[in-house]
Amino acid sequence: MKDPGGGTAGSTDVAGAGCEFATPPSAPAGSSTSATDGKTAANGEKIDGSALKIGLAYDIGGRGDASFNDLAAAGFDRVIKEAGLAKENTRELSAAPNEDESVKRSRLRQLAREGFNPIVAVGFAYAESLKVVAPEFPDVRFGLVDSAVEGAANVTPLVFAEQEGAFLAGVVAAYQSRKCRVGFVGGVDIPLIHKFEAGYVQGAKAAAPKIVVEKKYITPATDFTGFQDPAKGLETAKGLIDKGADVLYPAAGASGIGVFSAVKQAGVLAIGCDADQYNQPALADTRDVIVASSLKRVDVAVYDFVEAAARNDLGSLPKVFDLKVDGIGYATSGGRIDAKLQGILEGFKARIIEGAIKVADKP
Repeated sequence: MKDPGGGTAGSTDVAGAGCEFATPPSAPAGSSTSATDGKTAANGEKIDGSALKIGLAYDIGGRGDASFNDLAAAGFDRVIKEAGLAKENTRELSAAPNEDESVKRSRLRQLAREGFNPIVAVGFAYAESLKVVAPEFPDVRFGLVDSAVEGAANVTPLVFAEQEGAFLAGVVAAYQSRKCRVGFVGGVDIPLIHKFEAGYVQGAKAAAPKIVVEKKYITPATDFTGFQDPAKGLETAKGLIDKGADVLYPAAGASGIGVFSAVKQAGVLAIGCDADQYNQPALADTRDVIVASSLKRVDVAVYDFVEAAARNDLGSLPKVFDLKVDGIGYATSGGRIDAKLQGILEGFKARIIEGAIKVADKP
């Protein structure tokens, strides 16, 4: 019988797993995880910082969210270090939950008026504001993480195939589950987070066609506090655990901190999202429950955007940061993923890259 991942239903012996597994694709020779430390400059040379003055506008949660924003900060920090930028030539500005568009526009205008160029706007929430602000500053190069602005030549979209990393997270969840019942916690019920849900469910069912995936969003589409409320993350996770889910995957920004706390309290397992969350300082007390993480290399995108802007070669950037260009990947920090499961992950990864598996971006 064919399964969603392209294999044939059967049984694979993995210690502790509670599912009946489909036959997984074989790992290509010489494969390894895509959890890299970042890329060198495209031309192999150090970034020329002599004319750089870079700005970063965070999404809600900001630096310290142990996830999406911290990755942007890591890419920003790497540029500063490699280009040897002075403090006055860098600026970071934070955001607040559910803030008015006028506040976002003011933040972007402040950076542009103070001479910062390029400027990175972290998160799709800046798309509407950039429609207004970008034309006001045609010589400023803006990078927009997770979205695009049609018709704005000075806005470079930095978008990702999040569903591909989530697919691999779903495979891990299936193989780590003892009950063949896993869970997904979305921060806010919006299309971007639907991509994580879709990939996670598809990956879990590719590995184990009969697996049950429990799903819950912290807040509806109109309330973005779902990305910055660990207490609600904890309660949402408890609800899924009460339903029997024993491996949880949060795509919820800083709210994931609460998810991991609930997981540890219950004695079950979790999979990190966006960053290698096992190694995030903010999660030191709960990292032992994190068996793997899907990686969304916002750090790479931020670094590559600034580096390309410094060379005046923004056209060299990938249209989508996906598995093929190491813009998406996975990390196995913590030592819970054995060689057999890593081989299975590499097999699925190769099938996605070659196009044999098409990962859905909608549930």
